[in-house]
Amino acid sequence: MELSELRKQIDSIDEELVTLFKKRMNVSAEVAEYKRQTGMNVLDSSRERALLGKVSELSGEEFEEYTRTLYATILDLSRSYQHKRLGDTSTLYKEISNALEATPKLFPDKAMVACQGVEGAYSQIAAERLFKYPSIMFFSSWEKVFSAIEAGLCRYGVIPIENSTAGSVKKVYDLMISRNFKIVRTVRIKIDHNLLVKPGTRMEDITEIVSHEQAISQCSHYLAANFPNAKIHRVENTAKASQMVAESPSNNIASLSSRTCATQYSLEVLASSVQDNGNNHTRFICITNKLEVYPGAERTTLMIVAPHKPGSLYRILSRFNALGINLLKLESRPIPDRDFEFMFYFDLEAPVYSDRFAQLLSELERECDEFTYLGSYLEVV
Repeated sequence: MELSELRKQIDSIDEELVTLFKKRMNVSAEVAEYKRQTGMNVLDSSRERALLGKVSELSGEEFEEYTRTLYATILDLSRSYQHKRLGDTSTLYKEISNALEATPKLFPDKAMVACQGVEGAYSQIAAERLFKYPSIMFFSSWEKVFSAIEAGLCRYGVIPIENSTAGSVKKVYDLMISRNFKIVRTVRIKIDHNLLVKPGTRMEDITEIVSHEQAISQCSHYLAANFPNAKIHRVENTAKASQMVAESPSNNIASLSSRTCATQYSLEVLASSVQDNGNNHTRFICITNKLEVYPGAERTTLMIVAPHKPGSLYRILSRFNALGINLLKLESRPIPDRDFEFMFYFDLEAPVYSDRFAQLLSELERECDEFTYLGSYLEVV
């Protein structure tokens, strides 16, 4: 038989399947109305288990797994449609809607902002991209940035969340969740590490190099090729490294820092853009301890713990696919003290005003063991 004829057969079968699927979903809507009137829950686990067992048996050994996967998806879609028909809206989405009403329509030009580090830090550069006229307070650690906001010293904090080469800053995610903070805006900053020295220092004079551990890692090839015998010192951030060079009585020390630090600490750029990867960006988040959702928020960050059973992550991902929501990031990490269990970080692309977004939140809250909303925001480019 010719391929064209086989495809005609498939087209005919697909038409029948779509007709039957629509018929099934219409009956599902009637089931939802019955459950509304009788106060029954939408999810009937025993019924679903029995149905999956029945269709697996009907399909035979060769198609058993395929049929079970297909019907698991159909049941998910049916349940989703029933919730939609019942008008179920999550408590979380109601909170987000209230925040949309309460949040000012314009992102502030001025604010007191907490940053980790000292003058010239990349977080300062990020803050100055986010706010026109920021008043910046510097703190020695990320924990102190969070504490400064909680104490009312600052309204916002700007901290790194992800680097294009080093990956996510997991400690920041942990702080976001444990301290119940929310993201209100993000910005990407191109990271250029430069070799900064006191004026008059030559390459052959350098015996020590100081910087943040990530900067050292991102410049490892350059350091190995040019300073194989130099002592490497790691400090809390690149701006602090430049401050140490400026205050050092010796001319044999250099830092890996930004050009901003060269100006700030009257240092000389001995070599420019020495990072191994030229496409090196860090994403910074602007955080606060109140739920604020500004107009234009089209990105959302979530943390999810899926049930520890086969297909759990697949069922969560199927929600995004069914609703046509684009996933920008999916990253997993093990949960401490819980064997073989993982939490997942999602960045998704969907306007907070859309019905699809509201439906997604409602379904994820019902599906997941743990579900944390970390904010909806606009990313500055």
